[in-house]
Amino acid sequence: MKVHPANDIERKPIKNFRELVKRYEQFGDKVAFKYKEAKEVKEITYKKFAEDIKAMAEALISINAKRVAVIGNNRYEWCVTYLGTETAGKVIVPLDKALTDIEIEKLLKRSEVDVVVYEKKYSTAISNVIDQGLQIKYKICMDNIKDNNIIQFGDFVEKGKKIFKSNKKKYNKITINNNEMYIMLFTSGTTNEPKAVMLSQNNICSNISAIAKHVKLYKTDTLLSFLPIHHTFECTITFLYGTYSGSTIAFCEGLRHIADNLKEFQVSVFVAVPLVLETMYKKIQKGIAESGKENLINKLKGFSNFLLKHHIDARKFLFKAVLKQFDEYLRVVLYGAAPMDKVTIEGYNSLGIDLVQGYGLTETSPVITAESDERKKPGSVGIPLCNLEVKIVEPDKDGIGEIAAKGPSIMLGYYENKEATKKVLKKGWFYTGDYGYIDKDGFLYVTGRKSDIIVLRNGKNIYPQELEFLINKINYIDESLVYAREKDVTDTLLCAKIVYNKDAIIKELGEKTNEEYKKIIWEEIKKINKELPAYKHIKEIAITDEPLDKTTTHKVKRYQEINKLEKIK
Repeated sequence: MKVHPANDIERKPIKNFRELVKRYEQFGDKVAFKYKEAKEVKEITYKKFAEDIKAMAEALISINAKRVAVIGNNRYEWCVTYLGTETAGKVIVPLDKALTDIEIEKLLKRSEVDVVVYEKKYSTAISNVIDQGLQIKYKICMDNIKDNNIIQFGDFVEKGKKIFKSNKKKYNKITINNNEMYIMLFTSGTTNEPKAVMLSQNNICSNISAIAKHVKLYKTDTLLSFLPIHHTFECTITFLYGTYSGSTIAFCEGLRHIADNLKEFQVSVFVAVPLVLETMYKKIQKGIAESGKENLINKLKGFSNFLLKHHIDARKFLFKAVLKQFDEYLRVVLYGAAPMDKVTIEGYNSLGIDLVQGYGLTETSPVITAESDERKKPGSVGIPLCNLEVKIVEPDKDGIGEIAAKGPSIMLGYYENKEATKKVLKKGWFYTGDYGYIDKDGFLYVTGRKSDIIVLRNGKNIYPQELEFLINKINYIDESLVYAREKDVTDTLLCAKIVYNKDAIIKELGEKTNEEYKKIIWEEIKKINKELPAYKHIKEIAITDEPLDKTTTHKVKRYQEINKLEKIK
């Protein structure tokens, strides 16, 4: 989908969220958000969004709020709460919607919030915290709920609007210290107690300003918001950068509705994680195979690549039938959070869907590197953003070492955890805990998490994701986990936990016992082993049709999974 230059906007750098809200005023009646309610599509303009943010801010100022927790699905009220809190000069604490009641209670206590904005399904957890004596002064529910002790979100915003129209308004008198903590984000805590990351408004705004120079979004774009919005990847890229660009944000109805929502909302930009993209690509490939046109599509790909070398892009035309069953409006997919198979990346690109990979962490607000509209290398995570420095610490003979970054988007530190802060922040450099290397053209490649690397007794390093990519290519395999088991004092075995798709495996191999499936899958693993050096050979497998445990951003909880392996027979 081509975008006319007239639809472009000035990409002026911003330093805080009040400057971001000022940008919204220039978009006026442009649609900021779309969502479905009782099967009907509702729309909210930038004008209303800006008014509601200011009203929320004014209402929070009037109750002398200090810290505001927000928990719920991706929805308009969440976005108003986030920016209303920030522009009021208060601290926002976004919480993971998938947390248990006990975990919610723990994080509310640790963050010392005095206001909670939430969906009604979290009412029990909020009440339990208050019963335990935590000083939460105000409970604001996004949904309609009849309780005199709970403030209705709509009523709270209306209160703010009345104040804003009066001579008592204080919004215009608020000054933001761009480098103080205004955002407290908890890490996923897949291996230990979650840390509270302290971010400033400038941390995130500097990231938005830099991303805008790498990958352009336009006022004509529509983004689908489906990743958990509390996470900095979805929050910064889809919500904040999307609205910075004057694009429209469409709220997804849920994981099972992604394909339908992409078509219904005519989504042009999709922010995703590899697991979702790989699943979708397998469905595309399956559809092509079932149509009997696999050979034709492959020939068209060859012809298309020939034309691209001569600067002729005919992909959208050549593969219109394929894209129509998927999303013919999609022009670019932005993804991160984990590496993705190079073959899948090239497969999407050959069909006319450009994939742009980025890399970063919560502690870096989040993007450190990204491919750009002009500079791409499938398999890499791009080049450093224009305002960041990246280096490889103590590289080995292959140039692989720990990735470190320095610049304005690096966190202030971990809240009330000086020891953990000192371990990762050294002379302005943030040590990511990820291993990788930088090639001669400046592209960064992530080889794996430092803590996930398997070191064999002969000193060889194994990066589990490399082997998992190969296993996951098997048609009926959904995902896998490669790990090490000590056979004895002289030998380490590489093992794999493999998750097969029950429907797909029955369709391809017929209905069999689990043991029979295991023997067939083992034959596939032996084929993979033949293509690898001996020290990378997988020696044992365990199979299951139960999905691996994951965080809400679809990262596998590796250590929890390894601890469960003995239960699989």
